[in-house]
Amino acid sequence: MSFSKTRPLVLVGAGKMGGAMLAGWIASGTDPNSILVIDPAPSDELLAMASDKGFRQETKVPEGVTAGVLLLALKPQMMASALGALKPAADADTLVISVAAGTPASVFEEAFGDAAVVRVMPNTPAQVGRGMSVAFANARTSAAQRATVDQLLAAIGASAWIESEDQMDAVTAVSGSGPAYVFYLTEALAAAGVKAGLPEELAMTLARQTVCGAGELMYRVETPAAELRRNVTSPNGTTAAALGVLMAEDGLQPIMDAAVAAARKRSQELAG
Repeated sequence: MSFSKTRPLVLVGAGKMGGAMLAGWIASGTDPNSILVIDPAPSDELLAMASDKGFRQETKVPEGVTAGVLLLALKPQMMASALGALKPAADADTLVISVAAGTPASVFEEAFGDAAVVRVMPNTPAQVGRGMSVAFANARTSAAQRATVDQLLAAIGASAWIESEDQMDAVTAVSGSGPAYVFYLTEALAAAGVKAGLPEELAMTLARQTVCGAGELMYRVETPAAELRRNVTSPNGTTAAALGVLMAEDGLQPIMDAAVAAARKRSQELAG
């Protein structure tokens, strides 16, 4: 990886996503001495973690620090005001990574000049090491720097690359926002169970465990989702009756199409 104690991995922002990445790096064996965390309002949890694990934590980038990797885990609305103060911490060899939704790579190219820039869209399952991250690299990013990104993202789950930044809005709509769709599916399944006569607590337990179990099954086997669905579906059985509703012309697919399209459109609007 392209960072060390003298050219550290500088994480700016240690909220839910930044904190999840930090925990993953340390758990996967990254030397804490090569990590510098910048957070203007560090939580008690972060301070305790810094004391326990041994990484450096500051409220701003110290003078004289040049990052090997500069990873920005800030909210988009905070990015513009932060970039000016971060510029001295980067040089032409620094790899700049952003996980800020809706902020194009051009913003970081303008701020950091000749630096390699990678834009990443992770999602919230990163908090338990099961995230899905999608990355886009600018033309200045080398193969070795892409490999560094892969290693950093592996600590929080799976990753993939896109070659056109225009696809990032669709990525946001599918995997970035996608966990919320699954959570709502769980709510809806539980509510349907209550309407079918189950106690509320039991209905939620059944729905939650079913969604978690189905997700774990897809994670552990390479069987396509469509085949897994068919494996559960006996001809003329209960599952087939339910799928007759869900897979009807006005069933789940057009609703999902509309939901993803709405999220993609909003992502485009936020990016300006």
